[in-house]
Amino acid sequence: MPPAAPVKPVTETLWGQKVTDDYRYMEALDPATIDWMKAQGAYTRSVLDGIKPLAKLKAEVANFSASFGLVQGYARFGGRAFYEERAPGSDNFDLIVSDGAGTRKLVDVAALRAANGGKPYAINYFLASPDGGKVAVGISEGGSEDAVLSVYDAAGGNVIAGPVDRAQFGATSWSDDSKILYFIRLKQLEATAPPTDKYKYATADAWDLKSEPVALLGAGLGHGPELLPAEFPAIAISVGAPIATALSINGVQNELAMWTAPVANLSDPNVAWSKFISRDDAVTAADMRGSDIFLLSHRDAPTFKVLSVSAGRPLSSAKELVPARPDRVIEGIHAASDALYVRARHGAYSQLLRIPAGTTNVEAVALPFEGHIDEAFSDPRVAGVTIKLSSWVVPSGLYAYRPADKSFSDLKIGAHGDISSSDYRVSDLNAKAQDGVMVPLSLVQPKGATGAQITILEAYGSYGISELADFSVRRAAAVRQGITYGVCHVRGGGELGEAWRLGGKDANKHNTWGDLIACGEYVIARGVTTKDKLFIIGGSAGGITMGRSLTERPDLFAGVIDLVPAGNTLRSEFSPNGPPNIPEFGTVTTAGGFKNLYEMDTIRHVKKGTQYPAVLVATGLNDPRVSPWEPAQVAAALQASGTAKPVLLRIDEEAGHGVGSTKTQTDALTADWIAFVFWRAGTPEWQPQNL
Repeated sequence: MPPAAPVKPVTETLWGQKVTDDYRYMEALDPATIDWMKAQGAYTRSVLDGIKPLAKLKAEVANFSASFGLVQGYARFGGRAFYEERAPGSDNFDLIVSDGAGTRKLVDVAALRAANGGKPYAINYFLASPDGGKVAVGISEGGSEDAVLSVYDAAGGNVIAGPVDRAQFGATSWSDDSKILYFIRLKQLEATAPPTDKYKYATADAWDLKSEPVALLGAGLGHGPELLPAEFPAIAISVGAPIATALSINGVQNELAMWTAPVANLSDPNVAWSKFISRDDAVTAADMRGSDIFLLSHRDAPTFKVLSVSAGRPLSSAKELVPARPDRVIEGIHAASDALYVRARHGAYSQLLRIPAGTTNVEAVALPFEGHIDEAFSDPRVAGVTIKLSSWVVPSGLYAYRPADKSFSDLKIGAHGDISSSDYRVSDLNAKAQDGVMVPLSLVQPKGATGAQITILEAYGSYGISELADFSVRRAAAVRQGITYGVCHVRGGGELGEAWRLGGKDANKHNTWGDLIACGEYVIARGVTTKDKLFIIGGSAGGITMGRSLTERPDLFAGVIDLVPAGNTLRSEFSPNGPPNIPEFGTVTTAGGFKNLYEMDTIRHVKKGTQYPAVLVATGLNDPRVSPWEPAQVAAALQASGTAKPVLLRIDEEAGHGVGSTKTQTDALTADWIAFVFWRAGTPEWQPQNL
């Protein structure tokens, strides 16, 4: 086993409390730290490769995932359909265009990788023009998400403009005539700039595809709405609308600020923007159809409501189009020529509502099957809506709704894959938390499973992000191996609305890991599993949930799978992606923020002499969201605790946060954590041969 990480304590006093950080030096990601991480990764690789059935499992996971044709981002403009597809057997998502001339690859990522020595590349985003003639595409390398923006001709496939760098956050709109692209551009940093400046002073640029992009919005420009350096500006235009909107996105905060201006004057940097919405209005989404503006808001409506207001009118004149109801959560609005389509849900399952244009009537649209609508596409010039629908054990499909005959048609894009839904049993349960709140728990089991099963519980619990009844290849790969897989819908997520989110935020953050602990206790009490067969999995901000669950109840779990975890929350804000996350987690510069961040910090709660469950920590060296020093510090602190059970640090040198990982990378990680689960559950043939 590699040597322990050097301890180089840094002690500071924050709000009257001394805090010692033994691994502060890792934040520099200096060569010695990288070498230590790589050595840890090599050791982890040797341990896992010593599990004899792993090689067969890798092949099974790879073959299983290869049977699916996965599709995302469907849109249709100018008689052309655009979408990303990872075809069966492919390692990458390619950009596909389909029109009267046939279906073809517009961006072939495999060819791009081959031209660059095989390095992983990925499409971060795309945005087709309203006439369907062009498409803006952002592409990045090695999981970095550091996208370079180019514009392709949709008919011929050639690049007609770009590349433009610093385009990580993507294209936001096209002009009505499809000649000008609007996108968010990051500031060019000086070599001596601190890492926390990376996402400050971003601008919303207009690009005519011929000249250099022109900054229209942004902090310090001297024109446009006044913005703070940490705010991301964006320009949104709906086809045929008389106004454009300027948005201020405050990091990861869901609530928007918005201004409006005549769309005809948008090319003038000095155009007068009129304030329309403040963050106090609690608007999280907007769409337009002509002069009708539709808004999704949770102000005085914790399960959300839909408002309607005419362009040029103040928000105070808005009418409530779809009221909030306690038995449903509204999550999306999509304007089409015939109606406004509203995505709502009851629990983890979607409902689709339709409000015909010019009316306030709310109609329920019957879905093809019970599941969750992960994506929806509409065009304000065209009737109907296209949805991407799946469920826990039903792979996703694209379905176009035709209002004329009130029916859906399966677009038959993608491949269903090698899964039979009838082989599995889905249970919608509730676990009682310590404070008496009932926490939803979705459980997927192989049909006929009896007795105590090897069980994995997944949880996240931040940003109001909901884990819903969507199909996941990696979850299915685990269940296919006979594992029971559950999703605990913890507070901090948005499954039950805004109050549920706030119930796991700031001073209430303890409820997030408390809910996961309650789910664990519940499945044991129910006889589904036992402590020596119970595992938890989560990542990113879900690393808070993992880390604090294992430090709070180390006796409850057989193992923890901690993927790209935010584990040192007291220091997270000093990483490049730290400032945008302050609205969600707070800052150590306030007494309350420090107290909350200390409570959710994994490393501060690792105690010497405590026996922790086995832990598999995973990170990618190119991660732009959770800097890889955080997972490294989590592993180092747990290893130094003296726990007898293994603490492994898995390293992917060509990956980031998982966004943009190839199928091969994702398959390998999935196989590794499944093998880890079988090993730590005590399955005899899954014991490493080299320990």
